[in-house]
Amino acid sequence: MSNNPVTKSITTSVEGRDLIMERVFDAPKELVFKAYSEKNHLEKWWGPEGWETKVLAVDFKPGGVWRYCMTCVDQNQGDFFGMESCGLAEYQEIAAPDKIVYTDSFTDKEGNKLEMPEMLITIHFEDYEGKTKLVTRTQFATEEALQQIVDMGVEQGVASQFKRLDAYLEKLQ
Repeated sequence: MSNNPVTKSITTSVEGRDLIMERVFDAPKELVFKAYSEKNHLEKWWGPEGWETKVLAVDFKPGGVWRYCMTCVDQNQGDFFGMESCGLAEYQEIAAPDKIVYTDSFTDKEGNKLEMPEMLITIHFEDYEGKTKLVTRTQFATEEALQQIVDMGVEQGVASQFKRLDAYLEKLQ
């Protein structure tokens, strides 16, 4: 992997009710796309550091769903240790290996949506100087909903998750 700081940092910006995050990975976009689209890959890196993810169901196609639950397994994370966080992704559009669009909702263990902001997430996978630039645009119903998720630490969580993805992609190459 490159030690180029561009590949190790995340760029975040807000446009109205959209949160945009960009990160460059030292891997071909087909591999990065595959890491986002297959159960065996998702379970190895999805979620922040110190959390494990169990994929309960995934049907990677437009109209398909992905259900998952994350559990904090790091005792050093204090009150988060043992906490579970589950989600439901409902795929809207897939254009391999360039784009994935899905809605993402917080759920209980049974997959019932919680009273939390729903997100429309568009991920673009772009060739970038022999690497992959990942551009994630997350749209919320309101600017207040966006702020609620930002206040929950989404930027730090995604940065941590991308660090895990970076390490996982390095192992695959």
